[in-house]
Amino acid sequence: MTDMSDNADPVSDLFVIGGGINGCGIARDAAGRGLSVVLAEQGDLAQATSSASTKLFHGGLRYLEYGEIRLVREALRERETLLRAMPHISWPMRFVLPLHPEMRFEGGTPVSRLLGIVMPWLRGRRPGWMIRLGLFLYDHLGGREILPGTTRIDLRHAPEGKPLRPGIEVAFEYSDCWVEDSRLVVLNARDAVARGAEVLTRVRVERARRVGDIWEITLRDSVTGQEMTRRARVLVNAAGPWVGDVIGGVAGVNSTERVRLVRGSHVVTRKLYDHDKCYFFQGSDGRIIFAIPYEGDFTLIGTTDADHPDADVPPVCTEEEQDYLCAFASEYFARPVTREDIVWTYSGVRPLYDDGAGAAAAATRDYVLRLDRAGAPLLNVFGGKITTYRRLAESAMEKLGAVFADLPGPWTAGVPLPGGDFPVDGVEDLIARLMREYPFLEGGEARRMVRAYGTEAWQMLGDAAMRADLGRDFGAGLSARELRWLMRHEFARRAEDVAWRRSKRGLRMSAEEIAALDAWMRVEGER
Repeated sequence: MTDMSDNADPVSDLFVIGGGINGCGIARDAAGRGLSVVLAEQGDLAQATSSASTKLFHGGLRYLEYGEIRLVREALRERETLLRAMPHISWPMRFVLPLHPEMRFEGGTPVSRLLGIVMPWLRGRRPGWMIRLGLFLYDHLGGREILPGTTRIDLRHAPEGKPLRPGIEVAFEYSDCWVEDSRLVVLNARDAVARGAEVLTRVRVERARRVGDIWEITLRDSVTGQEMTRRARVLVNAAGPWVGDVIGGVAGVNSTERVRLVRGSHVVTRKLYDHDKCYFFQGSDGRIIFAIPYEGDFTLIGTTDADHPDADVPPVCTEEEQDYLCAFASEYFARPVTREDIVWTYSGVRPLYDDGAGAAAAATRDYVLRLDRAGAPLLNVFGGKITTYRRLAESAMEKLGAVFADLPGPWTAGVPLPGGDFPVDGVEDLIARLMREYPFLEGGEARRMVRAYGTEAWQMLGDAAMRADLGRDFGAGLSARELRWLMRHEFARRAEDVAWRRSKRGLRMSAEEIAALDAWMRVEGER
């Protein structure tokens, strides 16, 4: 899909830097409004922050304590809009929030300061009645239609209480949604291409300069080293952690806007409990973590919040962060969680808008868009969260309405992403149909296919009448046919793109299997 021909003559309307969720969301929205769009990503799509989230479409319950009402309302409204557009890669989940006697506020939040004045005897504790009030707001701020509301659970008798320590007796249960974050990015990119955009992966933007009212952008293919040039009327800087580097280094523009890099780390452990609900744990330090069923046989625990020094320093889940997450979860689980339980870790850098907050956890998760019109327009994208990516793209288009006359209005709400053209409650019917039409698939295989590809599973499997028709099995059910689909349609070039982003089959593959997969993909990519 990457066209590396060097042609500096055409001028596109938009050139987007960054193949994360914000960049791909903007590219899709703009292409759907008839603008010509080119997007360049220096690595694989979703290679950085957008594949390292907690995998949730959620309103951000804890942000209510920071007074982020607008952000929470917008995110809550988006949950169901997004769910309808991608029911294969997103689905409802119930979250169990146990009431623990040591629950405390994170220091310095507006709500904690207010309660410290009005009710000083609480001494920083987060009372149960206040949590219920927050959940009432959470249920009603966003105009909820599909997701069920909050209920109360007696953990002494409910299955959700069985994995927890004795003495934790009451919990509230509320709704949010899961999302396959990496696939969300890829599907937005695919839809952008289907609407006329050009997406260049593993292509680094070396330099961008204003030449009159046009941006002239110099690119370099990171695989071949080939240099090329593109021109565009507007440059969109959606580079995530590198947004500041693009402003000053690539574009050579002075700006007072700053990005704050905050590292969020997660651990994946062996399966810690048997039911399909998530836990929302509140700690004695005021922070929160989630424990979420993951890929059938595992539990995902996260996240941390720590300032990260440099976007070019790869984020890793440190031993200290692993110990912190294990100790935090052990405050709730009856069986202590240890580092021996960990099977995988991942970490990402959130590019938050620097609002001057003291603690990393307190920095705003809201997005900020800045349009620089001192010459050819430059739109800088700061912050944001995965739940509000679609609204961020719409807001970006609102900003660019000052540049492009007669720009068509918003269109993405309710328009399905590739493979998502079926009802929210239609997954089980699709799985049953897939198994009837491809009887060699086992139940778990069919579920994985539908959850990854939705209605496009039939296109991917094609005319296969037996398992052998899928070609070589590279491990964990990854067949040559599926890999060719991912390479031809979903921008995959290397084993890590498939094992850890397009899927999470790497959790079930050996290092030797992943190496063999990578070798095959390199040869296949040269054909």
